[in-house]
Amino acid sequence: MFKPLAIALAISAAFPAVAAETTPNKVERVTVTGSNIRVSQKAGATAVQVISAKEIAASGKTSVSEVIRSISANSGNSYNEQFTGSFSAGTSGVSLRGLGQKNTLVLINGKRISSYATAQNLQETFVDLNSLPMAAVQRIEVLKDGASSVYGSDAVAGVVNIILYSEFKGTELSAELGSSTEGTGQTEKNFSIKTGFGDFNEDNFNVVFSLDGQKRDQLDQSDVSWMKDGDFRNQSGGSLNRVITNYYDGDPTKLLGGPQGPIRLTDYSSITNGKTGQVLAYNDAPYSTLIPGIERYHAFARANLRINDDTQAYAEYLYGFSRANLTFAAPLTVSSTLRAWNNQKQALDTINNKLPVGHPNNPGTTPLDFTATLFDLGKRLKTDEVTLHRVLSGIKGTAFGWDWDASLGYSQSSLEETVQNFVNRYEYEKVLKDGSYNFADQSKNSEEVRNRLRLSTLRPAKSSLITADISASSPELFELPAGSVGFATGAQFRQEKMDSRTSDAVLSGTELRPAINIIDGERKVSAVFAELNIPVIKDLNVNLAARADHYSDFGNAFSPKASARYQAADWLLLRGSASRGFRAPSLPEITKSSAVSYGAVVDPRDPIAPTKSRGVTNIIAANKDLQPERSDNFNLGFVLSPTNDSSIGLDYYNIKQSGLIGTQSGVDIIANESRDSGKIVRDDKGRISTLYRQYSNMGDRETSGIDLDLRQRFNSKDYGSLKLGSQISHVLRFAEPLSTGEPLTDGAGSNQFGSIPKWRAVSDATWEIGAWSTTLTWNYIGGYDQAFASDTDTAKYVDSFNTFDLTASWKLAKDTTLTAKVINLSNTRPPWDSSTDFFDHTQADPRGRFASAKLTYKF
Repeated sequence: MFKPLAIALAISAAFPAVAAETTPNKVERVTVTGSNIRVSQKAGATAVQVISAKEIAASGKTSVSEVIRSISANSGNSYNEQFTGSFSAGTSGVSLRGLGQKNTLVLINGKRISSYATAQNLQETFVDLNSLPMAAVQRIEVLKDGASSVYGSDAVAGVVNIILYSEFKGTELSAELGSSTEGTGQTEKNFSIKTGFGDFNEDNFNVVFSLDGQKRDQLDQSDVSWMKDGDFRNQSGGSLNRVITNYYDGDPTKLLGGPQGPIRLTDYSSITNGKTGQVLAYNDAPYSTLIPGIERYHAFARANLRINDDTQAYAEYLYGFSRANLTFAAPLTVSSTLRAWNNQKQALDTINNKLPVGHPNNPGTTPLDFTATLFDLGKRLKTDEVTLHRVLSGIKGTAFGWDWDASLGYSQSSLEETVQNFVNRYEYEKVLKDGSYNFADQSKNSEEVRNRLRLSTLRPAKSSLITADISASSPELFELPAGSVGFATGAQFRQEKMDSRTSDAVLSGTELRPAINIIDGERKVSAVFAELNIPVIKDLNVNLAARADHYSDFGNAFSPKASARYQAADWLLLRGSASRGFRAPSLPEITKSSAVSYGAVVDPRDPIAPTKSRGVTNIIAANKDLQPERSDNFNLGFVLSPTNDSSIGLDYYNIKQSGLIGTQSGVDIIANESRDSGKIVRDDKGRISTLYRQYSNMGDRETSGIDLDLRQRFNSKDYGSLKLGSQISHVLRFAEPLSTGEPLTDGAGSNQFGSIPKWRAVSDATWEIGAWSTTLTWNYIGGYDQAFASDTDTAKYVDSFNTFDLTASWKLAKDTTLTAKVINLSNTRPPWDSSTDFFDHTQADPRGRFASAKLTYKF
């Protein structure tokens, strides 16, 4: 029996999900994410999870990313700053239903914001959650079904709408200090200021302003007690994690010099079963950053001004700055696969890397192939600085029974990435030729030679978005026997641009072994949409919506949707929806873009090692002929409210996607080399050195599952109030083809297509009495099958992951609150996953127990 489900069912959960907000004289109408029509019901035809500012505070989360990524529907294939090896280090995104960050639309106050300055995994464009202001968040609404009919592209899996304060009275200050238990303690500091003045009803204006900041130390693998030695031989599929270096003739047992610096003599058999002899190897834990050191600041301001009784103007400004520092990698290892970019040919040149005759490290009479790590140049370091701006202004009002809104917005995300201690190709060729650099005993190298070899570079990138929106809606367009017909319509224009460049050192061929993600494109999008809310009979409403988009690069997309809401009884709501959605090809996929990345393949035609994995370079190109990915979404559910203080919501979802955009796998290219010979480049020995790939519309994907939302509240005059809640997501199916043309394979409950646990749940209990408030949160991530387990792995399963968070707040005085929290109360380690380096960082983090104290003062 699934424990979180059983316990959550036993404790149930929360407040009325279907009651309307009312006053003695009128029904208050609200706009719910996923619709343009203001309605009186909190619970609509589609499932929307609402996370209030009070609930965010009770959770102990300190960033927008932590709040959103912790929801149960974020089931897999999303990344935060632990993904340090990407082109988007220091960022964070959300992936509803495990469909990737590119299929989840993130909005601010119901409107789009610029995507991050460059792409993640070469093709994914997404909104960086780490650039968004935590202090300004009033609530977060998560729509868990497709919404292309309302918002257009990217909403295939759902929508996360972050609602920022439009009004705030008084001033609130807070400061927080905390530390983790791993290593010497990863210290984190947070502060926030929130203030507002003006009463819109009395003064005809109001202004709200917030500022928050966060600073956290860097956490390296060498700081974590159970990872610092790099010895995982006690784990299934684990090994002594060592990097072999400093040898010649392609044979690790032929040593180039003796041990130096971090290099040590190691038995080859302790690293690789079946090997013999001694090798020079080092532990790479000190060169691996698990969580970057970060410094972030966010500001938000909004002003509202009443023009007359029916019209008001508004303007808002959002600013985010984020700096992430990390160790990118160990010093460069030079070998026979050494490359540099040739911009004229748009290809990689192979650099001659043989020790010439007469070189101090080559006592022979012929040039010598060799491998060596340039330890004396120091760790390769990376710093990413990201700046986000968004300016939005508009005017809205009512006229003739219609609500209308018109706005203009501009947002921009800019990146400056600097790297240190990479290697200058031209200086390297000089010192290799003249023998002035000693590979075998690097202590003999002069600082002048080292400085000549060291290379620091700057990679800039920018993404911008211009939007113009106009909409109008009427909740009472005309009357039918069962009630009023609601109607909404509108139009949108936006211009998207992305200019992600590489460094001048790469373009000039100066940087050795470059990774490249060049994106240069823009497009214009125009759209019209309409929505009808029709009362068919008493308590049965049908909503019809449609949106037509025109893209300047690929053409048109049409997205219809139909949904129904039936209040079968005071205690029972039935709901369902069916829609057609799409994801437009991202600018990296369809515009003038190219990328260089590194991977490994097994080549059965390799003349030396036909059964062994070999490192290769991938050169990936965009495709101007791409069409959008299409989706068919179906949702069905109910909300049961047996009392005013309890509710049970159950929703089923089914998403079918076609025309997924990707590149042909290395396995497919090699298997069809006779047909695709132009996609493979082999060296003079006949070994694969480069694979050429291009984006194309390829296979299909199907996913389905259920969401369970349980809420219960108890009130007692003597014992205060107790609120219980649980959100549980269960993936029934997550199927893709393993390679081009093959049938779908179900990867739910495995890491076949990224880790997709079948179960994920977040359950909490909040007790409030007098001046005290305490919240205990249980985070559950189900285990999953090890799809890539080798024959020698004793375990074919990755264990489930349970953590508990505890926050306690004490109102010291009317305006002062002290809050203490402990995240991961039991100091639980992430479960071992042999398919990753150590554990899956999309599901867990290595900080261990984290404790902090926060002081809040409001006046």
